[in-house]
Amino acid sequence: MPSQLTARPSDIPLNNLYNLLEPITVSKDNVRFTNWGQTFVCTPSSIFEPENEFQCELVLELARREGKTLRVAGVGHSPSDLACTNEFMLRTTKLNRVLEVNTEKRYVVAQGGITLNDLHAQLDKNNLAMINLGSISEQSLAGVVTTATHGSGMAYGVISTNVMALSLLLADGSRITCSRNEHADLFLASICGLGTTGIILSIQLEVEPAYRLKELQQSLPFDDVVQNLDKIAHSAEHVRLWWYPSNGTIRCSYANRTDEPKKPAGSWWWHTLMGYHVVQLFLFLGRYFLFLNTWVANFACWLSSGDTVGIDDSYKIFNVDCRYPQHTTEWAIPYENTLACLRELRDYLDKEYQDPDGIRPHFPIEIRFSASDDIWLSPSSGQRTCWIGIVQYKPYGFNVPYRKLFQAYEDIVVQHHGRPHWAKAHRLRPDSLRTLYPRFDDFRRIMEKVDPSGIFRNDYVERHILGKPLDPRVYKEHS
Repeated sequence: MPSQLTARPSDIPLNNLYNLLEPITVSKDNVRFTNWGQTFVCTPSSIFEPENEFQCELVLELARREGKTLRVAGVGHSPSDLACTNEFMLRTTKLNRVLEVNTEKRYVVAQGGITLNDLHAQLDKNNLAMINLGSISEQSLAGVVTTATHGSGMAYGVISTNVMALSLLLADGSRITCSRNEHADLFLASICGLGTTGIILSIQLEVEPAYRLKELQQSLPFDDVVQNLDKIAHSAEHVRLWWYPSNGTIRCSYANRTDEPKKPAGSWWWHTLMGYHVVQLFLFLGRYFLFLNTWVANFACWLSSGDTVGIDDSYKIFNVDCRYPQHTTEWAIPYENTLACLRELRDYLDKEYQDPDGIRPHFPIEIRFSASDDIWLSPSSGQRTCWIGIVQYKPYGFNVPYRKLFQAYEDIVVQHHGRPHWAKAHRLRPDSLRTLYPRFDDFRRIMEKVDPSGIFRNDYVERHILGKPLDPRVYKEHS
């Protein structure tokens, strides 16, 4: 029999396979998995935390031998059951190294489990930076890529558009490198593939020389922003908006690259005792006295009001404090439908505020933009996009009502041809998704070709991509 050092995983006896995996197998006492928002929980039968690619192959081989599905998870930031499973889970937290930095050609190669925070630090050492970025950097790079996570900027695509190549471990145990020039269909299916096409071992990511952003923030009335939205959305490289419906105010952020020296800015009130602890206390009390939610939203809007100008490293401007665990959903609508959609949302919320028993939602509503792309399942595929996201905070981790608000919001964005952010919980099934994504069946074809037995699928994939009648609330922390 070949030695364990030279044998292929398929040659290793089952008992020896378990022995090899023992050092990376999480204790049975710690297999409960909870996402960052504390909204979905699962208990995998086993969790593995490999430290190298060969150990990934061993985990995959064990899953095949035991007839288990294998779900790959990073840090669990997706506010849905996208990562959840009751079978095998592979956590990528220790697959977190930068493998190559090329300053001349402006790319890096990094393992899929590296967090964006750690990637920023490594890029910074080489005077490089990501081209665009979302509001947080706690996620893994593979998680960002496989869900087409986005930042904001009318000329900037989702972050997956900056991927140059992927190294994948396929369901049959083989490794493959794919790009736009090599195995292009697999590449376009994988850079928004929901983890279904293989384990992302490494990512070649286009970057640019490190840069600073100069950000201007100002508060404007809702009607002024909507009437001038196209001008505002194109007025800077990176524009994002935070809408406070309770008082009809939108906080506008305009950021451009600059050579000016650093000059960090921010609302002292918003980032200290008043903005964090006092707001959270009143959000907690708002669980029992709904009128307080309107008061605290207006208070938070006031705390962050006033014109500000800040200059800092790009990722420090892009990132914002998400503050508290939360229920959240976000959909992408065609840019040309933005005005009508925002006005309809405003009309709905105004009616709720006028109703003594109406909902009193938390704040704010985030509005961002992205360029069109050609990624099969990207919400920006084939269209310029406006992203509209809403939250309901969970003060001190306590649950709050959110389903009525989210249902009404989804009813509105669906009417405006909205596509849900893949990392977030949504209600669409294959028939609806097929009408929104012309390449949906191409994606399914590639998924089934590279993983015919479905080893990388879970309830989320079976429900939304294959249409199986699975309960979307089975992993909910509070059903």
